[in-house]
This record gives sequence, C-alpha cells and structure tokens, in this order.
Amino acid sequence: RAFLTLLFLKRKKKVRQQQDQKGLECITPLVNSVEETPESIATEVSGTIPTWIRGNLLRNGPGKFEFGNHYNHWFDGMAMLHQFKIVDGKVTYRSCFLRSDAYKKNSERDRIMVSEFGTVAMPDPCKNFFLRFLSRFEMIEATDNASVSFVKYKGDYYVSTETNFMHKVDPESLETMNKVDWTKFVAVNMATAHPHTDPDGTAFNMGNSYGTKGALYNIIKVPSTKNNPDETLEGAKVLCSIIPADKSRPSYYHSFAMTENYVVFIEQPIKMDLLKIITSKLRGKAISQGVYWDPKLDTVFHLVDKHTGKTSSTKFHTKPLSVFHQINAFEEDGFVMLDMCCADNGDAIKNYLIQNLRKSGEALDQVYNTTSRAFPRRFVLPLNVNDDTPTGVNLNTRPASSATSVKTAKDEVVCHFEDLHGDDLFEYGGLEFPQINYSKFNTRPYRYFYGCGFQHLVGDSLLKMDLKEKKLKVWYKKGMFPSEPVFVPSPEAVDEDDGVILSVVVTPTEDKSTFLLVLDARTWEELGRAEVPVNIPYGFHGAFNSTA
Repeated sequence: RAFLTLLFLKRKKKVRQQQDQKGLECITPLVNSVEETPESIATEVSGTIPTWIRGNLLRNGPGKFEFGNHYNHWFDGMAMLHQFKIVDGKVTYRSCFLRSDAYKKNSERDRIMVSEFGTVAMPDPCKNFFLRFLSRFEMIEATDNASVSFVKYKGDYYVSTETNFMHKVDPESLETMNKVDWTKFVAVNMATAHPHTDPDGTAFNMGNSYGTKGALYNIIKVPSTKNNPDETLEGAKVLCSIIPADKSRPSYYHSFAMTENYVVFIEQPIKMDLLKIITSKLRGKAISQGVYWDPKLDTVFHLVDKHTGKTSSTKFHTKPLSVFHQINAFEEDGFVMLDMCCADNGDAIKNYLIQNLRKSGEALDQVYNTTSRAFPRRFVLPLNVNDDTPTGVNLNTRPASSATSVKTAKDEVVCHFEDLHGDDLFEYGGLEFPQINYSKFNTRPYRYFYGCGFQHLVGDSLLKMDLKEKKLKVWYKKGMFPSEPVFVPSPEAVDEDDGVILSVVVTPTEDKSTFLLVLDARTWEELGRAEVPVNIPYGFHGAFNSTA
C-alpha cells in the first residue's frame, strides 16, 4: 500500500482541478414521469439528416417514477423504450413502457409491488398483520425492470438490467416479447447490461453466482447463431469463474473490458454486503444500502484467456477507483491497453437519488460538488510476467506512455494510469457514457472516442477526444442535456471517424422540446435535428439498429 500511495501522489494536483459548480439549473423535468407514445409520430426536421442513415435509434431508461408512492433512486424507474426511425432524411418517434412483470404488477395495484435497487416493496396493507409480518421473511424478488440498455444476442434485440432477467423486444414495434431468465441456461444469478461482441457475433458477458460458499464472478460466452428461430440463450456457457477477494462481500461491477484474446475483469472497491442484501426485505431496507465504497482496498484487474478460460496468475493492482464504463481495450507489443472512465471515489451511485436530482439552488450544487467525476485513463498491463521478470522496474517500455507497471511480488504488478485527456476536460466535468466506432475498432488500436461531459449530474455536452493529439471537440448549448452519443459509420467509410453521432437532447426549461441531434463525427458540426413534440426523461443507454 505504501508503494501505491507514493505512486499516486502526483495525481493530487490534477484532482484538485475538478471544478465545483454554482447556480446549476434545476433538472426536475428530466426525472419526471411521462406518458408513452405507442404510435409513431412525425418530427420536424431542420438542417439535413443524411439519407444514407437508415434504421432505428433505440433508447432505454426510466420513464415512470411512482405507483402510489415514489421510487427513491433514479435506477428504480420503470423502463421506457424509445425509437427514432430514420428513413430518407426523415424521422418518426414512438415510445412505450416495457411490459415487464414488475410494471404489470405495479400498474394493477397502483403501488410498488416489486423491489428495485433503491426502493423496497413494503408488505401489502390489505393483508392482515400476521401475513404482512410473514411476507418480510420471503426472499427478495429479482426485478425484471430492464431499464438500462438495448443489447444483442444471436441477432435479436433485448433490453437488459443487472438481474437474471432480460426481455426480447421487437426493434420495429417496441413490443415486449419473451422474458428470458439467465438462470435457465447458465449457473449465474445475474448478468451485466454491457456485453461485448466479437466480429463473428459471439457475445461475452459477466455475471455473479451465489452459493453456500459465497459468491463467484463468472465470464459467460453466448454463441453467435441459432439452431432454430425461437432460440434465446441456448448454448451459453460459463467460460470461467473468478473467486472474489471476499466471498461474502464481492465487488459490484457494471461492465468489463475485452481484447481480441482476453476478458479483463475489474474488481473494484465498490462492495456488496451479501448479508445485508439478502436480509433487506426483512429489515425493510433497500438493496442499495448493502452497496458501499471501501477506499482501503485496491482495484484489481484479472485477465482471462477467451479461448481457454484460463485466468492469469498475475494480478494487476492499482489505487481505489470507481469504474462504470470502459472505453476500449486492445493488445499491442505484448501489452494490454485498458482504457476506462474512472473516478477516485465510489460514492456517486448513492448521490443519484431522485430527491437529489430534483433539488435546486445551493442544495443541488452541493450534491454535484460532492460527486466524484470520471475521467478517461489508460492502464498498460504487461502480458508476459513470470518468475524471471525483475521487480521494482517499470515494465511499460512503450514510448510516449507515462503509464507504469511495476512487479512488486510474485504474481503481483502495481499499475499507474496515464490520462487520456488534457486539462481542458476539467472544464467540462470529466467524461462518461463513452462510445467508439465499435464495429471496426473494438479490441483494436483506435484514435477517437466520444462521450458526454458532466458539468451537471447528467450529461450536458457532447465530447470527441482525439487520442493522437489529445485534443477535445465540444458540442455544448446552455440548458440542453444530450444523451449518450451513438456512432453510426457511413456506408463507404474509410477513416475511423467517418460517420455521424446520434444523441437525444432534452431541455428541462421548455415543454415538449426534445430533439434528435445529428452531428458530423469528423467535424463535430451539427448536420440536422429532428424535434419531437413530447417530453422525454433523461435516459441511460441505447443502440442503432441498421435497416439499410
């Protein structure tokens, strides 16, 4: 630990440059319930939307925040699915609530019947006292409120959250189709909403399993093709299992990284107290209260061979970091380059209570200023560490790289990151929701990535980072809050950034003022926008379903 502390002292100066905010705009309308728009409606296009874009921008996120009582956490809201259909330079819009079991049960009784991350479902007041008392001893029911993202397996689209349930969805109609349970196919109790996909369509994901001996982290492999049209996750298998440092307090993870030959699992100091979680209903407490940040622990990177399932005996340690999203990872010259959006504190997840997001004035400023911001960083992990590898020297021999990797003991390497940004990024509040030209550059060396700047609790700018020049391009309009940028390559693309960026922009100060923004990914100039005459909450993740 002393070595780690010494290694990271030089970060202090830049951390202090994170800028506090005063007079933040109230964003309550972005986290208010809205009505669905199940039938397609026209939008008003200004500028020019390239005619080569043909397909659906699919978006997912919470859209209803109460059933009788209010939910407590932003992640609790009922999943609302959005579709922006783009054809011949024109755009139509539709939305609908995911018809999950949670949504249907809550709607039928107009009360919260299924517990979510930050809200515990209380006993039915219509039951007598004895039945209400007994209901507290029931195991908490996993929600199927898949509000995080759209994901793809075997060519089909699903909406996903971080439990064992997904829902297959028709990308054309947004109709909720099959409910799919991971536990019916592989021995896991949950899976992330951020799988990775190889060029041949083979998907990889991660999920925990819980047994009498504690938790395991599992890497899952899903084949690319179906044997019959009705298949879902048939053929999925656990590639390998990783034992947590503490089986009763495994790490929380939202995603993982992948190279051509390796899965990289990030075991971070955001911990889950399993005893608190499994007794949460008995105690009348939310699951979120069993999740906590432990700054005394290192962040540890685990490398797993995708082809053999073998886990590297070498563990790569770094300082305590909070990671929600990776940017990219690739192998080069005997190293794994691991690029991630990292924060120096893991308490942010608890700041995203709905009551915090609906604050205004100094109270809102205080929430933001006590939330650690994420910045893009690169770790360089040497692949060929063995007994003959010297200790105490920097193993990163890559020119022009300030990242360090130092073997400190058998099977242990201590790593220090290099920043993937200049000082100008501090002005924009860091970067999250990172995206790349995934189809061509995932697991490969790349130059550009895109994301949202966070001068507020939600994204308030769109950023393009040039890794070669360490230069930033910015789209920012005061009072406008863009969603995660989605890159769509042009049909005849030659260069990495030859395409467009799609983002849904919401404006809390004006009623029904949402629009789909189309940026030229190369120049970062606006090409066009499609104004939607409905209110849309700020969402999480999405995907582009090409129909060209």
